[in-house]
Amino acid sequence: MATVRGCDLPDDLLYDVDNNIWYRENGDGTVTLGMTAVAAAMAGPLVAFTPKKVGRGVKAGKSCATVESGKWVGPAKIAFDAEVTEINEDLVGDPKMGASDPYGVGWLVKVKAEDWDGAKAGLVPGSEVAAPYEAKMAADEFAGCGELAA
Repeated sequence: MATVRGCDLPDDLLYDVDNNIWYRENGDGTVTLGMTAVAAAMAGPLVAFTPKKVGRGVKAGKSCATVESGKWVGPAKIAFDAEVTEINEDLVGDPKMGASDPYGVGWLVKVKAEDWDGAKAGLVPGSEVAAPYEAKMAADEFAGCGELAA
């Protein structure tokens, strides 16, 4: 697992570094996505999570959910055209899980991509994500995950 400035970035995931989103293939044609530890640390404890409804189509670069913390409200942007197949109801009920376990119980939505093979080509494999994330954190003047990584 890569760790950049105290932020864990698991090797088995694919990343949209610009939007701080991770993707995991589920083996059934769907893909789970969530916020990276970087996004969780930048946002702080989440107070609300509002996903798109199941069955809703989402275009590349558009929001599949809105995430709100005490200091930030913003979209979770998907990197490819897809349809929402499942939402994390547990996260809707307890948004803090998004920061405490961003790669586990804090996932956002599951989707079925229109062209997953094409979409994967635009994502960064976990084994190669350290350098792009170091560059992004430097550009964003983000010190790191601090206590989140402890």
